Amino acid sequence: MAWVQHDHVDAAALAKALADSLHRQCQRALAQRGRALLALAGGSTPLPAYRALAGVALDWRSVTAMPTDERCVPHEHAACNLRALRAALAAAPGVTLESLTAPDGTCAASLPAARAMLARHPAAFDAVLLGMGEDGHTASLFPGAHGLCAALDPTLSHAAVRIDPEPAPPDAPFARITLTASRLLHARCVILALTGQAKRAVLEQALAGNDQQRHPVAAILHAPGSTVHVHWSP
Repeated sequence: MAWVQHDHVDAAALAKALADSLHRQCQRALAQRGRALLALAGGSTPLPAYRALAGVALDWRSVTAMPTDERCVPHEHAACNLRALRAALAAAPGVTLESLTAPDGTCAASLPAARAMLARHPAAFDAVLLGMGEDGHTASLFPGAHGLCAALDPTLSHAAVRIDPEPAPPDAPFARITLTASRLLHARCVILALTGQAKRAVLEQALAGNDQQRHPVAAILHAPGSTVHVHWSP
């Protein structure tokens, strides 16, 4: 396990650094393999980075992106990560966006659809960008959630699972489809982005120990053979 800390003076500097990192990974992937595959977190912190990334010159027709996790809601719902990602990357002409849920957001249809989509994209992600909550969750790997143990199980053959947070977040009380920890770590570059002193304190707790049930983000930070680039701003 290894992590590299990148501290930034403010949210604008953080967004620029994230966009630059994603741009470099895409350029490298396109030069070496002719395709780039990204898994991108939802939430407010990375959206400015995605908007900045969308404005750079890339062969966007050869780039595929998907959310790291998704709420089981219709794609036009305000809480849908795909909807936010589509808006943030609107200036990226020809980019392909894949979904982890069915268009109507039903869980029963979404999980097999997500697994079928991921089977079409078995290659390592060229970059995974994750966020973290003040409870230590990342993607939809919530502490105490139904489905968490399966999502953290490195022997699980599936790349996506259903997660039911317990208790459900009051601002987003939905079941989720999330990439498993092992699928997130099947990546050439893993980035964790967070802001604020409260999240920094949680990060330090997760770095100091490896209690994945209390701080699921520890499964990413302490994964053997992986290097995580941690980007933080106040």
